[in-house]
Amino acid sequence: MALIDDPDALAALCRRLAGAEYITIDTEFLRDKTYWPRLCLIQVAGPDEAHAIDPLAEGMDLSPLFELLVNPDVTKVFHAARQDIEIFLNLSGRVPHPLFDTQVAAMVCGFGDSVGYEALATKLAKAQIDKSMRFTDWAHRPLSQRQLDYALSDVIPLRTVYEKLRQRLEKNGREPWIEEEMAALTDPETYANRPEEAWRRLKARSTKPRFLAVLRELAAWREREAQCRQAVERLSQGAPAPQSE
Repeated sequence: MALIDDPDALAALCRRLAGAEYITIDTEFLRDKTYWPRLCLIQVAGPDEAHAIDPLAEGMDLSPLFELLVNPDVTKVFHAARQDIEIFLNLSGRVPHPLFDTQVAAMVCGFGDSVGYEALATKLAKAQIDKSMRFTDWAHRPLSQRQLDYALSDVIPLRTVYEKLRQRLEKNGREPWIEEEMAALTDPETYANRPEEAWRRLKARSTKPRFLAVLRELAAWREREAQCRQAVERLSQGAPAPQSE
């Protein structure tokens, strides 16, 4: 369970994991002061190993990981995948696939709507998740061992959660039930952030046509300006600009 902070070690890890049936993935990010989330840490586990990847390390090249995320022979397992997928799509231009979301699978298996990871890990993997580091500053370096242990706890028990949910789905014949949800999660259109639709996220106090027309234009301008400024900032830092519509 080591921190990977150089591109050669990451490339070697991805070569090993390319032979795995599945990998579990989670991310730590900040998004309170930026338009797109700032990726601070990536946790990846295969059947026999687990590592934290530092995307902020000097000279880090995430290309091998991006290739692994679209390897058709390796299932990518997330819990509540949408935000993680949005991050990877923005950075690489591609959606991870094939995909398995344990939150969706748990719902199909009768655990209730939007069941949390902690509850599933406790129930299915008998794991106790320490949430004391939940609000840590993931952009601060160096990361402590306690932070890394906390981060990896989001992917290590997830292996058991995935395996047990998959077994339940196979046993009760409900695998087709989650296919529609997985198709939506792997569709880039799900994550399209079009400026002309930004006004829909606002709580307008008036429904007058003129007011709504002005609101739509202002919201679209604000969204485009925010996207542009964030893209310029990312490029100045040597990062690829997120893919946008």
